[in-house]
Amino acid sequence: MERREFLGVAALSAISPKTIAFPQTDDRFEELAKLVESKMAEYHVPGVSFGLMKNGKTTVRSFGVTSVEDPQPVTPDTVFPIASISKTFCATAMMRLIDQGKVELKAPVRKYLPDFKVQDEAASREVSVLHLLTHTPGWEGQVSAQDRGVDTMNYYAEGMRDMPQLSAPGTVWSYNNAGFNLAGRVIEVVTGKVIHDGLKDLIFTPLGLKRATSRTGEAMSYRFAQAHRQKPQSTETQVIHNFELPADITAGGIATTVTDLMTYAAFHLGDGTAQGQPVLKRASLDLMKTAQIKKNSTGDEEMGVGWHIRHLNGVLTFAQGGTLGGHTLLIQLVPSRNLAFVIQTNHQDGWRLIQDVERATLKSYESLALAPNQATGGNRGVSESMTLHATPLAKQPDLAEYVGTYARPPLPNKVEVRIEGGKLVAGSATAGSTLVFYGPDMAYVTAGPGYVGTPYEFIRTPAGKVGWIRNNGRVARKEA
Repeated sequence: MERREFLGVAALSAISPKTIAFPQTDDRFEELAKLVESKMAEYHVPGVSFGLMKNGKTTVRSFGVTSVEDPQPVTPDTVFPIASISKTFCATAMMRLIDQGKVELKAPVRKYLPDFKVQDEAASREVSVLHLLTHTPGWEGQVSAQDRGVDTMNYYAEGMRDMPQLSAPGTVWSYNNAGFNLAGRVIEVVTGKVIHDGLKDLIFTPLGLKRATSRTGEAMSYRFAQAHRQKPQSTETQVIHNFELPADITAGGIATTVTDLMTYAAFHLGDGTAQGQPVLKRASLDLMKTAQIKKNSTGDEEMGVGWHIRHLNGVLTFAQGGTLGGHTLLIQLVPSRNLAFVIQTNHQDGWRLIQDVERATLKSYESLALAPNQATGGNRGVSESMTLHATPLAKQPDLAEYVGTYARPPLPNKVEVRIEGGKLVAGSATAGSTLVFYGPDMAYVTAGPGYVGTPYEFIRTPAGKVGWIRNNGRVARKEA
């Protein structure tokens, strides 16, 4: 028996009869499983778990190994960090508190954190719980938490006092970990529990998630998918050591299995009950999947409460990905087609596999696909390449109005946009990526140090001037 065959049988043997039949009879799933294996080889991904639910039937398959150094088979009960998929857990927990009358979605954060303050007093007063859960608080999002034990979330909230605004709350969408961290502190204050216990009581236990945790020690007590990357200038795959779950718990600090994530997906496609008990009102589940703001100017991408909304051939899809060092992941729902699927990988380039398998799954099961040159909005927690469906405009726009310096305070990061050789270039003052436009104000990388295909968008002010640049989902403000 070949090694790959052994790992496949070992993984299948761990799945309950209710979850998967062996041999598998769904030809579409089998073709996707073959695609997973081929993409694992192409992108050097050691381990993958893939789960799919269609019309109430769930199929799970795991592939490869947890670590290239200690190659144990990945099984459906192997724990992966789920990174930014944690944001949907945070939003779901908050909706439970809303159902219980303990939180109001549109209430200002100060109702629950009276001392909350950022640099701008108007934003301090006006930013709401809804803004936190839709990536629209208006401040820089890539400000990480430091582990302070039970005081981590409180310390983070207090440390935001000098945070400047990039835009007014609720006006510009920008992928925002900081907002979800602050939402975690709201959950702590309202429940009177440290966030680990709050999430367990609000989500993990009532939904019956057997291995979901936000504690590194607990995650490591199970079979765990180690993080991997490619050795520089080599095809060798190496383990990333000294791993721990982030202190940004509600932004990206949960870990669990594909089995648990499929249970979670089924809950979000259901009526709000779990294990025979009411957990969330159906209206609250629907609200989470209701657009709150456009992510891009075309409206093909919108933001719900925790869920990223994409229009494909007139069908709404809801997703959240995750990227955490050497792990990349995706969960996606297509409620109108009774479809949900999950992909977990343990490699930093797993996003490439995810992109290919996601698109193949949607096409195979529902004949859904991005339209040519459809704007994607740039980020759902996992990278995407525009080159698979976008082509440059035959006539490029006047480049002069895009030129400038774009800042992300309090981070020192600045994006310098300039014209070189008749082409638009974005990056640092010394190195940049060449951009080409595929739609109005929408561009992607064609050459340079960044990933080819990385999306960029230029965002205009109400007066019609270019005011921000969005690089793979995160905005920087144009300096005067």
